[in-house]
Amino acid sequence: MDSRHLKYLISRLLSVACVACCLSGPLSAEIMLDRIIAVVNDDVIMQSEFENKLHNIRAQLEQSHAEAPPAEILNKQVLENLIITKLQLQMAANTGVVVDDEVLNLTMSRIAEENKVTLTQFREILERDGYSYERYREDMRDEITISRLQQRHIENRVMVTDSEIDNFLATVKLQGGTENEYRLSHILIATPEEATAEEKEQAQLVANKVLEDLANGEDFANLAMSLSSGQQAAAGGDLGWRKASEIPSLFVKIVTAMKEGEVSKLIDSPGGLHIIKLTGLRTSDKHFVTQTRARHILMRPNELLTDTDTNKKLAQVKLRIDQGDDFAVLAKSHSEDTASAINGGDLGWVNPGTMVPEFEEQMTQLQPGEISEPFQTQYGWHIVQVLERRDHDNSEDLKRNQAREIIRQRKIAEAQQNWLRQLRDEAYVEYRLDEH
Repeated sequence: MDSRHLKYLISRLLSVACVACCLSGPLSAEIMLDRIIAVVNDDVIMQSEFENKLHNIRAQLEQSHAEAPPAEILNKQVLENLIITKLQLQMAANTGVVVDDEVLNLTMSRIAEENKVTLTQFREILERDGYSYERYREDMRDEITISRLQQRHIENRVMVTDSEIDNFLATVKLQGGTENEYRLSHILIATPEEATAEEKEQAQLVANKVLEDLANGEDFANLAMSLSSGQQAAAGGDLGWRKASEIPSLFVKIVTAMKEGEVSKLIDSPGGLHIIKLTGLRTSDKHFVTQTRARHILMRPNELLTDTDTNKKLAQVKLRIDQGDDFAVLAKSHSEDTASAINGGDLGWVNPGTMVPEFEEQMTQLQPGEISEPFQTQYGWHIVQVLERRDHDNSEDLKRNQAREIIRQRKIAEAQQNWLRQLRDEAYVEYRLDEH
Protein backbone atom coordinates (compact mmCIF):
# COMPACT_ATOMS: atom_id res chain seq x y z
CA MET A 1 0.00 0.00 0.00
CA ASP A 2 1.29 3.51 -0.85
CA SER A 3 2.55 5.39 2.25
CA ARG A 4 0.26 8.34 1.59
CA HIS A 5 -2.73 6.01 1.32
CA LEU A 6 -1.68 4.35 4.57
CA LYS A 7 -1.47 7.74 6.30
CA TYR A 8 -4.87 8.61 4.91
CA LEU A 9 -6.32 5.36 6.30
CA ILE A 10 -4.75 6.09 9.68
CA SER A 11 -6.26 9.56 9.65
CA ARG A 12 -9.71 8.06 8.99
CA LEU A 13 -9.27 5.60 11.86
CA LEU A 14 -8.23 8.44 14.15
CA SER A 15 -11.31 10.35 13.10
CA VAL A 16 -13.54 7.35 13.88
CA ALA A 17 -11.78 6.88 17.23
CA CYS A 18 -12.46 10.49 18.09
CA VAL A 19 -16.15 10.13 17.25
CA ALA A 20 -16.33 6.92 19.28
CA CYS A 21 -14.85 8.70 22.28
CA CYS A 22 -17.41 11.44 21.96
CA LEU A 23 -20.27 8.89 21.88
CA SER A 24 -19.12 6.96 24.94
CA GLY A 25 -18.94 8.08 28.56
CA PRO A 26 -20.36 11.09 30.42
CA LEU A 27 -18.36 13.77 28.52
CA SER A 28 -19.27 17.45 28.58
CA ALA A 29 -20.95 19.14 25.66
CA GLU A 30 -17.82 21.22 25.05
CA ILE A 31 -15.63 18.14 24.55
CA MET A 32 -18.28 16.42 22.41
CA LEU A 33 -18.17 19.39 20.05
CA ASP A 34 -14.41 19.14 19.64
CA ARG A 35 -13.40 17.74 16.28
CA ILE A 36 -10.44 17.10 14.01
CA ILE A 37 -9.73 20.01 11.67
CA ALA A 38 -6.49 18.73 10.12
CA VAL A 39 -4.52 15.49 9.85
CA VAL A 40 -0.72 15.83 9.94
CA ASN A 41 1.00 12.53 9.10
CA ASP A 42 -0.14 10.20 11.91
CA ASP A 43 -1.28 13.01 14.22
CA VAL A 44 -4.24 15.38 14.25
CA ILE A 45 -5.04 19.00 15.05
CA MET A 46 -8.20 19.49 17.06
CA GLN A 47 -10.62 22.38 16.89
CA SER A 48 -9.82 23.20 20.53
CA GLU A 49 -6.08 23.50 19.72
CA PHE A 50 -6.87 25.80 16.84
CA GLU A 51 -9.25 27.98 18.87
CA ASN A 52 -6.74 28.25 21.73
CA LYS A 53 -3.95 29.28 19.37
CA LEU A 54 -6.21 31.74 17.61
CA HIS A 55 -7.25 33.25 20.95
CA ASN A 56 -3.61 33.71 22.01
CA ILE A 57 -2.61 35.31 18.70
CA ARG A 58 -5.52 37.73 18.85
CA ALA A 59 -4.66 38.63 22.46
CA GLN A 60 -1.03 39.33 21.47
CA LEU A 61 -2.11 41.50 18.55
CA GLU A 62 -4.46 43.42 20.84
CA GLN A 63 -1.75 43.97 23.48
CA SER A 64 0.65 45.30 20.86
CA HIS A 65 -2.09 47.49 19.34
CA ALA A 66 -1.52 45.83 15.96
CA GLU A 67 -4.33 45.45 13.47
CA ALA A 68 -5.27 41.83 12.89
CA PRO A 69 -5.51 40.57 9.30
CA PRO A 70 -8.91 39.48 7.94
CA ALA A 71 -10.31 36.43 9.71
CA GLU A 72 -9.89 34.14 6.69
CA ILE A 73 -6.18 34.98 6.35
CA LEU A 74 -5.53 34.79 10.11
CA ASN A 75 -7.23 31.39 10.32
CA LYS A 76 -5.02 30.02 7.53
CA GLN A 77 -1.89 31.45 9.15
CA VAL A 78 -2.73 29.97 12.54
CA LEU A 79 -3.53 26.55 11.11
CA GLU A 80 -0.33 26.49 9.06
CA ASN A 81 1.63 27.43 12.18
CA LEU A 82 0.06 24.51 14.04
CA ILE A 83 0.91 22.14 11.18
CA ILE A 84 4.56 23.22 11.13
CA THR A 85 4.71 22.85 14.92
CA LYS A 86 3.24 19.34 14.73
CA LEU A 87 5.74 18.29 12.07
CA GLN A 88 8.69 19.49 14.13
CA LEU A 89 7.42 17.80 17.30
CA GLN A 90 6.97 14.58 15.36
CA MET A 91 10.55 14.74 14.09
CA ALA A 92 11.77 15.53 17.61
CA ALA A 93 9.99 12.44 18.97
CA ASN A 94 11.39 10.28 16.18
CA THR A 95 14.96 11.50 16.71
CA GLY A 96 15.04 11.37 20.51
CA VAL A 97 14.80 15.09 21.33
CA VAL A 98 13.15 15.14 24.76
CA VAL A 99 12.62 17.94 27.31
CA ASP A 100 12.14 16.48 30.78
CA ASP A 101 10.25 18.02 33.69
CA GLU A 102 13.45 19.16 35.42
CA VAL A 103 14.46 21.34 32.45
CA LEU A 104 10.90 22.59 32.11
CA ASN A 105 10.67 23.50 35.80
CA LEU A 106 13.95 25.41 35.65
CA THR A 107 12.72 27.29 32.59
CA MET A 108 9.43 28.22 34.25
CA SER A 109 11.28 29.41 37.36
CA ARG A 110 13.62 31.53 35.23
CA ILE A 111 10.69 33.12 33.38
CA ALA A 112 9.04 33.98 36.70
CA GLU A 113 12.33 35.39 38.03
CA GLU A 114 12.81 37.54 34.93
CA ASN A 115 9.33 38.97 35.52
CA LYS A 116 10.26 39.59 39.20
CA VAL A 117 7.53 37.35 40.60
CA THR A 118 7.44 33.98 42.32
CA LEU A 119 6.36 30.91 40.39
CA THR A 120 3.09 30.88 42.33
CA GLN A 121 2.45 34.54 41.48
CA PHE A 122 3.31 33.84 37.83
CA ARG A 123 0.73 31.05 37.74
CA GLU A 124 -1.91 33.32 39.28
CA ILE A 125 -1.18 36.05 36.71
CA LEU A 126 -1.54 33.60 33.82
CA GLU A 127 -4.82 32.21 35.10
CA ARG A 128 -6.14 35.69 35.84
CA ASP A 129 -5.45 36.60 32.20
CA GLY A 130 -7.33 33.54 31.01
CA TYR A 131 -4.39 31.22 30.30
CA SER A 132 -4.17 27.67 31.60
CA TYR A 133 -0.91 27.24 33.52
CA GLU A 134 -0.63 23.58 32.52
CA ARG A 135 -1.21 24.41 28.88
CA TYR A 136 1.39 27.18 29.14
CA ARG A 137 3.88 24.65 30.57
CA GLU A 138 3.29 22.23 27.72
CA ASP A 139 3.53 25.02 25.14
CA MET A 140 6.86 25.97 26.71
CA ARG A 141 7.99 22.33 26.56
CA ASP A 142 7.14 22.30 22.84
CA GLU A 143 9.08 25.54 22.28
CA ILE A 144 12.19 24.17 23.99
CA THR A 145 11.87 20.89 22.08
CA ILE A 146 11.62 22.68 18.74
CA SER A 147 14.53 24.95 19.66
CA ARG A 148 16.71 21.93 20.43
CA LEU A 149 15.61 20.18 17.26
CA GLN A 150 16.47 23.21 15.11
CA GLN A 151 19.78 23.61 16.90
CA ARG A 152 20.67 20.01 16.04
CA HIS A 153 19.49 20.06 12.42
CA ILE A 154 20.17 23.67 11.44
CA GLU A 155 22.20 25.88 13.77
CA ASN A 156 24.98 23.40 14.55
CA ARG A 157 25.53 22.87 10.84
CA VAL A 158 25.86 26.55 9.89
CA MET A 159 29.48 27.63 9.40
CA VAL A 160 30.86 31.13 8.77
CA THR A 161 34.26 31.43 7.08
CA ASP A 162 36.86 34.16 7.57
CA SER A 163 36.54 35.10 3.90
CA GLU A 164 32.79 35.68 4.37
CA ILE A 165 33.56 37.98 7.31
CA ASP A 166 36.22 39.83 5.28
CA ASN A 167 33.77 40.36 2.39
CA PHE A 168 31.04 41.54 4.77
CA LEU A 169 33.30 44.10 6.46
CA ALA A 170 34.61 45.33 3.11
CA THR A 171 31.03 45.87 1.91
CA VAL A 172 30.13 47.77 5.09
CA LYS A 173 33.17 50.00 4.63
CA LEU A 174 32.25 50.77 1.01
CA GLN A 175 28.71 51.64 2.04
CA GLY A 176 29.70 54.37 4.43
CA GLY A 177 32.64 53.57 6.68
CA THR A 178 32.83 55.08 10.16
CA GLU A 179 33.02 58.58 11.58
CA ASN A 180 36.15 59.61 13.46
CA GLU A 181 36.08 60.82 17.04
CA TYR A 182 38.57 63.38 18.34
CA ARG A 183 39.82 63.93 21.87
CA LEU A 184 40.73 67.58 22.31
CA SER A 185 42.55 69.68 24.87
CA HIS A 186 42.05 73.44 24.86
CA ILE A 187 43.76 76.57 26.12
CA LEU A 188 42.04 79.94 25.87
CA ILE A 189 43.91 83.19 26.39
CA ALA A 190 40.88 85.39 26.86
CA THR A 191 40.43 89.04 25.88
CA PRO A 192 37.62 91.43 26.85
CA GLU A 193 34.64 91.75 24.53
CA GLU A 194 35.85 95.15 23.25
CA ALA A 195 39.56 94.65 23.78
CA THR A 196 41.97 97.51 23.19
CA ALA A 197 44.96 97.11 20.92
CA GLU A 198 47.17 96.88 23.98
CA GLU A 199 45.05 94.08 25.52
CA LYS A 200 45.12 92.16 22.26
CA GLU A 201 48.89 92.57 22.03
CA GLN A 202 49.34 91.34 25.58
CA ALA A 203 47.17 88.24 24.88
CA GLN A 204 49.21 87.59 21.74
CA LEU A 205 52.46 87.66 23.74
CA VAL A 206 51.08 85.21 26.34
CA ALA A 207 49.72 82.87 23.66
CA ASN A 208 53.00 82.89 21.73
CA LYS A 209 54.86 82.08 24.94
CA VAL A 210 52.47 79.13 25.52
CA LEU A 211 53.18 77.78 22.02
CA GLU A 212 56.90 78.15 22.64
CA ASP A 213 56.68 76.31 25.98
CA LEU A 214 54.66 73.51 24.37
CA ALA A 215 57.26 73.19 21.61
CA ASN A 216 59.91 72.87 24.32
CA GLY A 217 58.06 69.97 25.96
CA GLU A 218 55.93 71.68 28.61
CA ASP A 219 52.84 69.73 29.65
CA PHE A 220 49.69 70.96 27.92
CA ALA A 221 47.46 70.12 30.89
CA ASN A 222 49.66 72.04 33.35
CA LEU A 223 49.69 75.13 31.13
CA ALA A 224 45.91 74.90 30.68
CA MET A 225 45.34 74.70 34.43
CA SER A 226 47.56 77.72 35.12
CA LEU A 227 46.80 80.00 32.16
CA SER A 228 43.60 79.02 30.35
CA SER A 229 40.32 80.86 30.80
CA GLY A 230 38.39 77.98 29.22
CA GLN A 231 35.62 76.19 31.11
CA GLN A 232 37.66 72.95 31.31
CA ALA A 233 40.87 74.61 32.55
CA ALA A 234 40.65 72.84 35.91
CA ALA A 235 40.63 69.51 34.04
CA GLY A 236 43.77 70.42 32.12
CA GLY A 237 41.73 71.76 29.22
CA ASP A 238 40.38 68.29 28.35
CA LEU A 239 37.27 68.59 26.17
CA GLY A 240 36.77 64.82 25.95
CA TRP A 241 35.88 62.75 22.89
CA ARG A 242 33.81 64.47 20.20
CA LYS A 243 32.62 63.60 16.73
CA ALA A 244 33.35 66.15 14.00
CA SER A 245 29.72 67.28 14.15
CA GLU A 246 30.17 68.09 17.85
CA ILE A 247 33.33 70.20 17.48
CA PRO A 248 32.81 74.01 17.49
CA SER A 249 32.77 75.30 13.91
CA LEU A 250 35.69 77.59 14.76
CA PHE A 251 37.93 74.55 15.27
CA VAL A 252 36.46 71.79 13.09
CA LYS A 253 38.43 72.33 9.87
CA ILE A 254 41.68 72.70 11.77
CA VAL A 255 41.09 69.67 14.03
CA THR A 256 40.05 67.28 11.26
CA ALA A 257 43.30 68.06 9.40
CA MET A 258 45.52 67.51 12.46
CA LYS A 259 47.50 64.42 13.41
CA GLU A 260 47.21 62.79 16.82
CA GLY A 261 49.46 64.63 19.32
CA GLU A 262 49.68 67.76 17.16
CA VAL A 263 49.14 71.27 18.58
CA SER A 264 47.35 73.89 16.48
CA LYS A 265 48.54 77.37 15.63
CA LEU A 266 46.79 80.25 17.36
CA ILE A 267 43.09 80.44 16.52
CA ASP A 268 41.68 83.97 16.77
CA SER A 269 38.13 84.65 17.93
CA PRO A 270 36.19 87.55 19.47
CA GLY A 271 36.68 85.90 22.88
CA GLY A 272 40.45 85.56 22.65
CA LEU A 273 43.14 83.25 21.33
CA HIS A 274 42.71 79.47 21.33
CA ILE A 275 45.23 76.65 21.22
CA ILE A 276 43.98 73.12 20.50
CA LYS A 277 45.82 69.84 20.95
CA LEU A 278 44.52 66.64 19.35
CA THR A 279 45.29 64.20 22.16
CA GLY A 280 43.42 61.22 20.69
CA LEU A 281 41.92 60.01 17.43
CA ARG A 282 39.69 56.98 16.95
CA THR A 283 36.86 55.73 14.82
CA SER A 284 33.46 55.90 16.48
CA ASP A 285 33.20 52.11 16.53
CA LYS A 286 36.30 51.73 18.72
CA HIS A 287 35.70 49.43 21.65
CA PHE A 288 38.07 49.37 24.60
CA VAL A 289 38.00 46.70 27.29
CA THR A 290 39.97 46.34 30.50
CA GLN A 291 41.89 43.10 30.18
CA THR A 292 43.34 41.25 33.13
CA ARG A 293 46.42 39.08 33.08
CA ALA A 294 46.10 36.47 35.81
CA ARG A 295 47.38 33.09 36.88
CA HIS A 296 45.69 30.42 38.96
CA ILE A 297 46.04 27.05 40.64
CA LEU A 298 43.16 24.57 40.28
CA MET A 299 42.48 21.54 42.46
CA ARG A 300 39.54 19.17 42.00
CA PRO A 301 37.78 16.90 44.50
CA ASN A 302 38.03 13.17 43.73
CA GLU A 303 37.32 9.77 45.27
CA LEU A 304 39.89 10.44 48.00
CA LEU A 305 39.43 14.21 48.47
CA THR A 306 36.15 15.82 49.50
CA ASP A 307 35.35 19.46 48.79
CA THR A 308 36.46 20.33 52.32
CA ASP A 309 39.71 18.41 51.92
CA THR A 310 40.42 20.10 48.57
CA ASN A 311 39.77 23.53 50.04
CA LYS A 312 42.18 22.85 52.91
CA LYS A 313 44.87 21.47 50.60
CA LEU A 314 44.68 24.54 48.38
CA ALA A 315 44.76 26.83 51.43
CA GLN A 316 48.06 25.20 52.42
CA VAL A 317 49.47 25.95 48.95
CA LYS A 318 48.40 29.59 49.30
CA LEU A 319 50.08 29.77 52.71
CA ARG A 320 53.34 28.61 51.12
CA ILE A 321 53.02 31.37 48.50
CA ASP A 322 52.33 33.95 51.22
CA GLN A 323 55.49 32.76 52.97
CA GLY A 324 57.59 33.30 49.86
CA ASP A 325 57.31 30.19 47.68
CA ASP A 326 57.09 30.84 43.96
CA PHE A 327 53.51 30.81 42.60
CA ALA A 328 54.57 29.58 39.16
CA VAL A 329 56.57 26.67 40.57
CA LEU A 330 53.67 25.55 42.77
CA ALA A 331 51.23 25.92 39.87
CA LYS A 332 53.37 23.62 37.71
CA SER A 333 53.48 20.97 40.43
CA HIS A 334 49.99 21.24 41.93
CA SER A 335 47.50 22.77 39.44
CA GLU A 336 45.14 20.36 37.69
CA ASP A 337 44.54 22.83 34.87
CA THR A 338 47.19 21.25 32.69
CA ALA A 339 46.88 23.86 29.91
CA SER A 340 47.90 26.73 32.20
CA ALA A 341 50.02 24.75 34.68
CA ILE A 342 52.79 24.29 32.12
CA ASN A 343 53.05 28.12 32.03
CA GLY A 344 53.07 28.50 35.80
CA GLY A 345 49.29 28.93 35.92
CA ASP A 346 49.38 31.92 33.55
CA LEU A 347 46.00 32.45 31.82
CA GLY A 348 47.27 35.26 29.59
CA TRP A 349 45.25 38.39 28.91
CA VAL A 350 41.58 37.78 29.69
CA ASN A 351 38.65 39.84 28.38
CA PRO A 352 35.68 40.64 30.64
CA GLY A 353 33.09 37.85 30.55
CA THR A 354 35.53 35.19 29.39
CA MET A 355 35.71 33.33 32.70
CA VAL A 356 32.84 31.74 34.63
CA PRO A 357 31.04 34.26 36.91
CA GLU A 358 32.56 33.03 40.21
CA PHE A 359 36.09 33.26 38.80
CA GLU A 360 35.38 36.65 37.18
CA GLU A 361 34.06 38.04 40.47
CA GLN A 362 37.15 36.98 42.43
CA MET A 363 39.53 38.25 39.74
CA THR A 364 37.78 41.62 39.47
CA GLN A 365 38.08 42.27 43.21
CA LEU A 366 41.86 41.80 43.25
CA GLN A 367 44.48 44.50 42.74
CA PRO A 368 47.61 43.61 40.71
CA GLY A 369 49.81 41.40 42.86
CA GLU A 370 47.00 40.24 45.17
CA ILE A 371 46.05 36.57 45.57
CA SER A 372 42.55 35.37 46.39
CA GLU A 373 41.54 32.95 49.10
CA PRO A 374 40.46 29.52 47.80
CA PHE A 375 37.08 29.67 46.05
CA GLN A 376 34.92 27.18 44.20
CA THR A 377 33.59 27.09 40.64
CA GLN A 378 32.04 24.30 38.59
CA TYR A 379 35.58 23.21 37.69
CA GLY A 380 36.89 22.80 41.24
CA TRP A 381 38.76 24.95 43.77
CA HIS A 382 40.98 27.85 42.70
CA ILE A 383 43.31 30.50 43.94
CA VAL A 384 43.96 33.32 41.48
CA GLN A 385 46.54 36.08 41.36
CA VAL A 386 46.10 39.21 39.23
CA LEU A 387 49.41 40.12 37.59
CA GLU A 388 48.47 43.29 35.67
CA ARG A 389 45.67 45.11 33.86
CA ARG A 390 45.48 47.14 30.68
CA ASP A 391 43.00 48.97 28.47
CA HIS A 392 42.89 47.09 25.18
CA ASP A 393 41.39 48.17 21.87
CA ASN A 394 39.09 45.26 21.15
CA SER A 395 37.42 46.95 18.17
CA GLU A 396 38.67 44.60 15.47
CA ASP A 397 37.70 41.46 17.39
CA LEU A 398 34.33 42.98 18.22
CA LYS A 399 33.65 43.96 14.57
CA ARG A 400 34.55 40.50 13.33
CA ASN A 401 32.43 38.80 16.02
CA GLN A 402 29.47 41.03 15.20
CA ALA A 403 29.91 40.36 11.48
CA ARG A 404 30.17 36.63 12.15
CA GLU A 405 26.91 36.66 14.13
CA ILE A 406 25.05 38.73 11.49
CA ILE A 407 26.15 36.34 8.72
CA ARG A 408 25.36 33.33 10.90
CA GLN A 409 21.83 34.52 11.68
CA ARG A 410 21.20 35.19 7.98
CA LYS A 411 22.35 31.68 7.11
CA ILE A 412 20.27 30.15 9.91
CA ALA A 413 17.16 32.00 8.72
CA GLU A 414 17.69 30.81 5.15
CA ALA A 415 18.47 27.24 6.21
CA GLN A 416 15.46 27.18 8.55
CA GLN A 417 13.14 28.34 5.78
CA ASN A 418 14.43 25.65 3.40
CA TRP A 419 14.31 22.96 6.10
CA LEU A 420 10.73 23.77 7.11
CA ARG A 421 9.64 23.89 3.48
CA GLN A 422 11.13 20.45 2.88
CA LEU A 423 9.52 19.12 6.05
CA ARG A 424 6.17 20.50 4.93
CA ASP A 425 6.49 19.20 1.36
CA GLU A 426 7.25 15.66 2.53
CA ALA A 427 4.34 15.55 4.99
CA TYR A 428 0.84 14.18 4.55
CA VAL A 429 -1.61 16.93 5.47
CA GLU A 430 -5.39 16.75 5.13
CA TYR A 431 -7.52 19.83 5.89
CA ARG A 432 -10.93 19.47 7.54
CA LEU A 433 -11.44 23.03 8.71
CA ASP A 434 -14.40 23.61 6.42
CA GLU A 435 -16.11 20.31 7.17
CA HIS A 436 -19.31 20.38 9.22
